[in-house]
Amino acid sequence: MKKILAVEDNKAERALLEATLERDNEYQILTAATGQSALDQAVRSPPDAVILDLMLPGINGLEVLKELKRSQPSLPVIMLTGSDNVQMAVEALQMGAQDYLTKPFEAGHLLLTLRSALEKNGPLAKRGRSARKTSTFEGSLSRIAGKSPDILEVMRQIRKVANSNLTVLIQGETGTGKEPAARALHEEGSRRDKPFVAIDCGALPENLLESELFGHEKGSFSGAERKKKGQFELAERGTLFLDEIGNLSLALQAKLLRVLQERQVRPVGAATAFPINVRFVAASNSSLLEEARQGRFRHDLYYRLAEFTLYLPSLRCRREDILPLAERFREEACAEFQRQVAGLTPQAADLLLSHPWPGNVRELKNVMRQAVLLTPDKEIHPQQIRALLEVSPSARSFGSSPGPFIPSPGLSLRKIVENAAENVERQAILDVLGHTRGNKVRAAKILDVDYKTLRLKIKKYGLQDYHE
Repeated sequence: MKKILAVEDNKAERALLEATLERDNEYQILTAATGQSALDQAVRSPPDAVILDLMLPGINGLEVLKELKRSQPSLPVIMLTGSDNVQMAVEALQMGAQDYLTKPFEAGHLLLTLRSALEKNGPLAKRGRSARKTSTFEGSLSRIAGKSPDILEVMRQIRKVANSNLTVLIQGETGTGKEPAARALHEEGSRRDKPFVAIDCGALPENLLESELFGHEKGSFSGAERKKKGQFELAERGTLFLDEIGNLSLALQAKLLRVLQERQVRPVGAATAFPINVRFVAASNSSLLEEARQGRFRHDLYYRLAEFTLYLPSLRCRREDILPLAERFREEACAEFQRQVAGLTPQAADLLLSHPWPGNVRELKNVMRQAVLLTPDKEIHPQQIRALLEVSPSARSFGSSPGPFIPSPGLSLRKIVENAAENVERQAILDVLGHTRGNKVRAAKILDVDYKTLRLKIKKYGLQDYHE
């Protein structure tokens, strides 16, 4: 039985952690409320893994991590952080943390992250460098991969370019898996042991994005109460993934071009620049070359980014991958929601195969997660799949005419109405995110809700990785 040390100063959150970990019946749980007590526990009873809150009284989480890694370098540590402390979490990754989760976390996500951390540090993970590289590479692409010729060609190209320093541009429709492809590029290359830092260029207001990318000096603008490292610096010697780069303003495009040309960064308010050693990967769901022709993207920046271009195929162009991917997502959802759903009926599988999947792999994942969560039976029936596909973007995008909705046995009228209301809300969020090309700040304004509420809704409906 694996021994897990959970370190959290908040009593209620510590109890939630303990209850979540006990659900698997395969862990012995140790708890600590302070950094010092965590270090004492680790000496008395060395754990197999640690779940560590960043903000602790006395010795903070970063200091605890440093001490733990000094005494047990291979000990997997998962950091817990609030949404306003992500920068500290990235610093923790640079110091050797295995992963981090943002609170409030999903129980299933925590358990999957913990299992992954334990597996990476178990006996099978120590069989040699080559085996470890292959396993990590395939793990990164597991959310989009399959056996179709198109995706196998993508994997071949990733292996070919991974060890170079070429800047890579990943192009593909929304939901095809651009971030997993970027992670695979990082993990297959020589920088795999250094940070992988991803930033969504459409998720932050223009006035904050420059500071987020470049960092800033204390007092450089109103509210800059302390010096802050930018994402360029946090990705030092690793990979910086610029997702949906087409959302950058022309002014920021010019500054990014200078960074790519000179390999130097000057934080906001700083007098001098400093050199960086970063591998750049960018992604867009629209043709950047066409955006450049229309005057919305700089030609010179496009050619700097497109030293090597990867094109990710849509799911409808590789239908032989639909059912294997659906099976993988079913297994993940069963683990996340603690449900035992054996699989799809043949009729449900046929519905998946005949759907056009405008949302690609992400849409398929969302459908399977919801199907596992909502089905009252041990199998997923066509009526569950049909109901979920009715509210997908394809109903309008492809002019499909699905059959009448037949409720699952045991669903009351009240529950049907509740589900319908949630489906309408989820669809509204999907439509607006599509309209804003994934820009959540603009989406919140259009929907007339505050940004935090929208983030919670996105998490509720499983859309938190909406535009990888």
